[in-house]
Amino acid sequence: SFSSDEVIRKRLLIDGDGAGDDRRINLLVKSLIKWCNSGSQEEGYSQYQRMLSTLSQCEFSMGKTLLVYDMNLREMENYEKIYKDIENSITAAHEKISECKKQILQAKRIRKNRQEYDALAKVIQHHPDRHETLKQLEALGKELQHLSHTKENVEDKLELRRKQFHVLLSTIHELQQTLENDEKLSEAEECQETQMETETKQ
Repeated sequence: SFSSDEVIRKRLLIDGDGAGDDRRINLLVKSLIKWCNSGSQEEGYSQYQRMLSTLSQCEFSMGKTLLVYDMNLREMENYEKIYKDIENSITAAHEKISECKKQILQAKRIRKNRQEYDALAKVIQHHPDRHETLKQLEALGKELQHLSHTKENVEDKLELRRKQFHVLLSTIHELQQTLENDEKLSEAEECQETQMETETKQ
């Protein structure tokens, strides 16, 4: 024996959303059997009216079911359209995300380049500009030329002083030789005088 819940579950599984169509069909079959077995004309007419009423209810229920079915079809089509729109939106979102990633990478490269440019600009700012550097180089060139002339003058003076010193040394040497010769002559003369004095005394 089935419990009341099982019976209700079975009836719902059989009937579905028919709102009692199986019960109406059962009533219609019973009314048909009674109508066939009716004895009097009034009873037969009463059963006939009941069958017509039950048929009307079944037709109404069937029409409602068809309307619900058509509505479900339209809902299905609408859902499919919505699903396609969502897929298109997702695809567009992926493309936009990809484009945004490219823009982010480009922005990162631009930011990195700007940072490098700023660093170079700071380094360049610590050094003089080209015009100032050229002026300094020109001034250094003039100073170098002046020092070169000064060096040549000093070397010429040194050479002159070297020659003068050499002449001086030669003169000193000649003077020394002359003095030595004079000393030798003086000594020779003294010796002769001494000798002559000695001979005179004898």
